[in-house]
Amino acid sequence: MKIEYFARHFDLDDRVRQYTEGKLQKLQKFLQEPIDARVTLEVHKHRNRADLHLSHRFGLIQAAETNDEMFDAINLAVDKAEKQARRANKKFHAKRRRPERSASEPSWPVAVLDAGSIASGSPQVIKSSHLPIEFMSLDEAATRLADSKNEFVVFRNLETDQVNVLYRRHDENFGLISPEL
Repeated sequence: MKIEYFARHFDLDDRVRQYTEGKLQKLQKFLQEPIDARVTLEVHKHRNRADLHLSHRFGLIQAAETNDEMFDAINLAVDKAEKQARRANKKFHAKRRRPERSASEPSWPVAVLDAGSIASGSPQVIKSSHLPIEFMSLDEAATRLADSKNEFVVFRNLETDQVNVLYRRHDENFGLISPEL
């Protein structure tokens, strides 16, 4: 970790540097190398302000705190930066652990049959497509069907975890097909 110090109206000594470096070491486990830190310490009237600007591989973390004591201001700023770093690290790892959206959603093949082929006794597949089966509630499926030009929506119900089909009826109402297990 590369740390730059800036002091405004404040006498920066080794004790403050060592204290700040010790506190910033806590953040290293949440951030990816290379880490560049810019620490600005300033005194304005009787208020001590500590600004942290941490740049790492996946982003930027900024924290600023003001207090009567410089060490307390540094503590509070590092705590705020640690909270941001934890949140960013958790979000990053959750995103990596989540499977690909297209891979996790099974698809249901849909085949459209010509009416003449059914009467002749030998149906032929005219058009075939694959639909993603998404997790959603019945209300979300109804909204999607109302906004769609399709006649049906295939979805996995959040409450029952079963594959359902919501279709548009001729009287402009909706029908629901759910499997019986």
